[in-house]
Amino acid sequence: MFSGIVEEAAKVVAVNRKGTNVDLTISCTFANELHIDQSVAHNGVCLTVVDLGPDGTYTVTAVQETLDRSNLGLLAPGDLVNLERSMIMNGRLDGHIVQGHVDTTAECTKVEELDGSTYFTFKYTASPEMVAKGYMTVEKGSVTVNGVSLTVCDSTPDSFRVAIIPYTFEHTNFCTIKAGTKVNLEFDIIGKYLARMIELRQL
Repeated sequence: MFSGIVEEAAKVVAVNRKGTNVDLTISCTFANELHIDQSVAHNGVCLTVVDLGPDGTYTVTAVQETLDRSNLGLLAPGDLVNLERSMIMNGRLDGHIVQGHVDTTAECTKVEELDGSTYFTFKYTASPEMVAKGYMTVEKGSVTVNGVSLTVCDSTPDSFRVAIIPYTFEHTNFCTIKAGTKVNLEFDIIGKYLARMIELRQL
């Protein structure tokens, strides 16, 4: 379980394919605090630490299902990836409840500078089946973009905008997002449960 508060935008140092899986080796400042089997969110995708390097690096493995649903398969050495360790359940929830299970990807269609903040517009493939599962945004609701907990504005059936303050822009990989960039989306889990309850009541 995560909160969508990114700890670090870390650098990918190696990408190795093993069959249909991909091993990602990451260099980050807290690598020496990690241990094998620990969960870390990468651009919002929960992955398990499988190896620790002696040089401030660690490795995780992404399976084909994860690669198909997320942007992790596009990562290359030198790219920045947003990291968050699993939430400690004895403190404040600064973001919102995030599972680390990416639902789909979206494409950035517009980046605007406005009054000190940066507005990003994202468009994703929508369908009645996705909406029925709660894969949608609502005005002023929560959404996770590349692992960052954000508030939705200008929600439409297949797009939304988010406003990024300078601190978030500088400390996450939002600083690299431009029109055409593919990002990971996790929709609000509360909406998914409500959609499922409605579906079951209609059986």
